Amino acid sequence: MQAENNLLKKRVNLFDGISIVAGAMIGSGIFITSADIARSVGSPGWLMVVWLITGIITVIGAISYGELASMMPDVGGQYVYLREAYNPLIGFLFGWTTFLVIQCGSIAAVAVAFAKFSGVLFPWISDRNILFEAGFLKISTTMVVAISMIAFLTWLNTRGIVTGKIVVNIFTSTKVLALFGFILIGFFAIKGHESWEINKAVFWEAGQIGANNQVIPLSGFVLVTAVATALVGSLFSSDAWYNVTYISGEVINPKRTVPLSLIFGTLIVSVIYLFINWVYIRILPLSGSPDGTDVLARGIQFATDDRVATSAMSVVFGDYAAIIMAVFVMISTFGCNHGLILAGPRVYYAMAMDGLFFKRVARINSKGVPGFAIAIQGIWAILLCLSGTYSDLLDYVIFAVLLFFALTIFTLYILRVKKPDVPRPYKAWGYPVIPALYILTTTFIMVILLIYKPNYTFPGLVIVLLGIPVYYLWRRFS
Repeated sequence: MQAENNLLKKRVNLFDGISIVAGAMIGSGIFITSADIARSVGSPGWLMVVWLITGIITVIGAISYGELASMMPDVGGQYVYLREAYNPLIGFLFGWTTFLVIQCGSIAAVAVAFAKFSGVLFPWISDRNILFEAGFLKISTTMVVAISMIAFLTWLNTRGIVTGKIVVNIFTSTKVLALFGFILIGFFAIKGHESWEINKAVFWEAGQIGANNQVIPLSGFVLVTAVATALVGSLFSSDAWYNVTYISGEVINPKRTVPLSLIFGTLIVSVIYLFINWVYIRILPLSGSPDGTDVLARGIQFATDDRVATSAMSVVFGDYAAIIMAVFVMISTFGCNHGLILAGPRVYYAMAMDGLFFKRVARINSKGVPGFAIAIQGIWAILLCLSGTYSDLLDYVIFAVLLFFALTIFTLYILRVKKPDVPRPYKAWGYPVIPALYILTTTFIMVILLIYKPNYTFPGLVIVLLGIPVYYLWRRFS
């Protein structure tokens, strides 16, 4: 793919790469996901264990992807790794699922999150404020803001990679600094708060919230299962770190820069996420009641609308917390979506160069970026927004995403045999044991999901498998 890489301008340095990794990872998940995890595992200690495991898995994944990125510094990243290790069909299935649901669905979901938090500052932005209705189609002010965000960022990313990376750097730096501020406030503003004493007393007493909000004690394999299912939410809050591999063709010295960006970016965010959750359990009791009259009575488990960060800050700042967190989440989701919109089109571009997507998608515009690929991604994300199905689709592809993770890590073993002489400036640390641990862990989570959440896993498999006939039809008629 060197010819196609030469069409793209190499403007992304190490700082930019780290910003893209961290910026894509930090969205709205860290501010809400801990409530669901707390309901699943029921103790402060196990809440922290879930986030610790998430961080370890994510960093191991980044370390493993680093070798692949140094070996194949091509535009398209993960798509290229799968194509080269297996065959074009597997690469296509990844690209198909990425375009159809993973990337565009994530863009739609993040845009709606941005719009909903905007409603805290501007009450007229609401799902209940319907501007247009025709049959199943309802366009609210929330939807208008979400669509406007996608349209603006899509246009912005057609202006060139330099413009794109500057915006990423600004928003990622702002997010990281704000999160450090959140952590400092949590550590110093609530010293000696009684919530911490309550949590310490039940630190390892695991329990799951069942029917009628009754607590079901957890131990043994049942506890392991609860942790595995809880990992789904935290892993998705730490997702999208691999997006930087998609733009490898635009990275300066990609064989070094991309692996380092992956490792430093995931490590920074994983550590921040651990400290954020430590702040949560220092400020708020983990256990609570859905009928609680204030944030302390509701606890982490039943924070209003699962907005744990807002509840934590309200202990410190009172009524101003909602506004403070709304502004922060708006900044976070805006920056996150910019990174997603920037990176995704490079996968479709690589597919088009291989004859597996519309030919026009392979065109580079006057600014040196795949403008048409960026545009069709924006259009599909907007259509998903309008349909309202993006949330369901994202739930369905949880299994598929984990499957592609495991398949990609397994390419390390395949390519060491298949292409032993290809230079590898960076080699995965701990090979073959550490990558194997990643594969075993993700496989275990997939098995648990197949058993305990088949309503999510099987629709996801169907979405992926539908790509098989599409692939052969495309090859036949293209």
